[in-house]
Amino acid sequence: MYLEIVSPEATLFSGEVTSVAVPGVNGEFEMLNNHVPIISTLKAGFVKITGNVELDETVQDKFTKNAKGATLLKINSGTLELKNNKLIVLAD
Repeated sequence: MYLEIVSPEATLFSGEVTSVAVPGVNGEFEMLNNHVPIISTLKAGFVKITGNVELDETVQDKFTKNAKGATLLKINSGTLELKNNKLIVLAD
């Protein structure tokens, strides 16, 4: 699926990924390719991205890697929309 993460300052990431797990207000959930359309609000936590994540040098300091190789982005809140295998995360 295609993932785009946007903050008030800039686009932090855009590209193809395998899966994305997010901290929804009702609990963490994960989205894979061909997931049903969804709109959700997010709470403080980590967006966990699995796949071949290539980050721009200007935003690399905002991301970390966990022991399993997933890429993590800490957020305070946000919203997301997934439709037609395109996931847009508006993160704060």
